[in-house]
Amino acid sequence: MSKYDLSRRAFLASTTTTATAALTGAAAQPNTAQVVPGKKSPNEKLNVAAIGAGGKGGGDIWACRNENIVALCDVDERRAAKAFGTFDKAKQYRDYRNMLEKMQEIDALTISTPDHTHAPAAYMAMKLGKHVYVQKPLTHTVAEARLLKNTAKEMGVMTQMGNQGHCGDGARDLCEMIWSGAIGQVREAHVWTHRPVWANQGRPDPLPPQVTPEQLDWDRWIGAAPMRPYNKGYAPHDWRAWLDFGGGSLGDMGCHILDPIYMCLKLVEAPDYTVEVIEQRGRNTETFPIMSIVKYAFPARGDMDPVDVYWYDGHWPDPDTGEEVYNRPKRPEGIPEDQELGDNNMNGSFLVGEGGIITTGEYGGRSRLMPDAKMADYEKPDPWLPRIPKEDPYQNWLHGCKTGELPASNFEYSGPLTEFVNFGNLVVKSGEKLRWDNVKGVVTNVPNPDAIVSKEYRKGWGLPV
Repeated sequence: MSKYDLSRRAFLASTTTTATAALTGAAAQPNTAQVVPGKKSPNEKLNVAAIGAGGKGGGDIWACRNENIVALCDVDERRAAKAFGTFDKAKQYRDYRNMLEKMQEIDALTISTPDHTHAPAAYMAMKLGKHVYVQKPLTHTVAEARLLKNTAKEMGVMTQMGNQGHCGDGARDLCEMIWSGAIGQVREAHVWTHRPVWANQGRPDPLPPQVTPEQLDWDRWIGAAPMRPYNKGYAPHDWRAWLDFGGGSLGDMGCHILDPIYMCLKLVEAPDYTVEVIEQRGRNTETFPIMSIVKYAFPARGDMDPVDVYWYDGHWPDPDTGEEVYNRPKRPEGIPEDQELGDNNMNGSFLVGEGGIITTGEYGGRSRLMPDAKMADYEKPDPWLPRIPKEDPYQNWLHGCKTGELPASNFEYSGPLTEFVNFGNLVVKSGEKLRWDNVKGVVTNVPNPDAIVSKEYRKGWGLPV
């Protein structure tokens, strides 16, 4: 058994850097890992590797092209062919575990795989002293999000989640507008996406077996998930629809669109909150529903009053016309139909305060008072939050790897954000109303709290307790 294996009790180790004796029934064992990240001066190049080099992974490693690209790992040779050709001096791997164990010279990694592989790969890399840039959502489960946050702090590595909007000026503009009282105390926030964009969401049954493409290592693609026969409806694209591999529409877009709301409303400061499903269609045990409306209810936080945050996703054909109907919040009273909410009404949010309404785009961009006439007479406050140079999440991370300056969406921030998003998915999958203790990291209104925030991991692909 590999020293990186995990039982379903990963969560029991996630609130501290040791296993919790009260929950495991055994004496707590200290974490004895002593691997520390290598030091580089700002003028030196990092040795960077990729776990996932095709698709989004190709773009992520390309963004690091001015460093030394020393290794590429991908289970699909065809999907990774472009990156393999571009970085032809980099060593090639199919198994990230082999790459990490053999290539001690790696300083930093991009991790751009399906969601279910993020945490096992990132955890192993960080425990070996590697800096990591992990695509959104940071993790597949609630438990993994807290575990990665704590591990990053323990190991002293530089981290970044790939919710690039968090490095943008727009999210900071929104915070400064809200915090300077542009609409007073916020009572509600409504957040929506046009997703899903994959065909299998809402499907209640597994797909029939197909012949696995020769260039694809299906066993390694499955990784920590339960084994099932290959079908092209799982990979390379539709995996987000399936409970075993992805996070549905909320997991896909929540870390983008909910991020500026989470930031400006200081939701990380809430001692606890509840989440419930208001409406959904197509809930089953294989895939995510074709639509959901989810309500998060937060108590007062510091200088902020209680607030309800609503999430809307999904679309379906109108039974009479056949045209797609998109799940959207009701347009606020007094906002004309010809005035755009969010980004082209496809992704975005609006906040309802005691003194007005602000709408913002997918990544927090174009924050503006509504209706438009109010924005024409409004003068934004002078900026006071630090801006990220060129709004570039990759260079922000690479700079941190070399200088020790924390990147904007480091796991201390993006871990709790992902925990918040993934906790919403727990109610999407179960239909239950759940209460989350945001300090202790436990569900407080069910008899088996540790079981529902974690999952089973296939032997050899997990994380250590």
